[in-house]
Amino acid sequence: MKKVKKIVQKTVKDDSSGHAPVHHSVDSSVHHPGESVRILISRTRIRHRIQEIAHQIRKDFASEPLHLVGVLKGAVFFLADLAREIPGEVSFDFIAVSSYGKNTHSSGQVRLTRDLDSSIEGKIVIVVEDILDTGMTLQYLLRVFQQRKPKALRVAVLLDKPSRRITPVRADYTGFEIPNAFVVGYGLDYAERYRNLLDVGILTLPEPQVSVTE
Repeated sequence: MKKVKKIVQKTVKDDSSGHAPVHHSVDSSVHHPGESVRILISRTRIRHRIQEIAHQIRKDFASEPLHLVGVLKGAVFFLADLAREIPGEVSFDFIAVSSYGKNTHSSGQVRLTRDLDSSIEGKIVIVVEDILDTGMTLQYLLRVFQQRKPKALRVAVLLDKPSRRITPVRADYTGFEIPNAFVVGYGLDYAERYRNLLDVGILTLPEPQVSVTE
């Protein structure tokens, strides 16, 4: 099996020009009352980073057919853009798991809600995830996929939140390392909202109201 050199991820501390990222707010028309989103990673930085990851993947697996497996729903945008940047033969499929629901923290329980449409046996499989958080979801998926005998199994994640990790899993290709904040946009959601934002931003929710009685 070919040995793959792990691609070094970029953090949100500095962009490629050496300047700190600009934290603009998203148009308030997309928010629910009291919610706000501050841009953490711009669409331009996302696009450039995906091009770099695609180049590295094709370099690691030169001229070989690749099968991308996107984890629904968050990885849809990432997979689509990544697939278009990888030259050569690329196919893809989707799988769905659940661990968040309507909360901002993972429940820690992972369940399969949609399986693959076709076999991955003998294929070079790149699991495409939007975010690597606790690692519970990815650990579960890798265990499932390894049992199905792919030729090679690698992981590409757009975002990595290492401060939240509770399992010893790592991605082979990582876009950006981010702080421990709840992020939305570019496929990531809160209660199914904000997926369509072109940038990745930090979501701030309204403070709970405390009633005072005399």
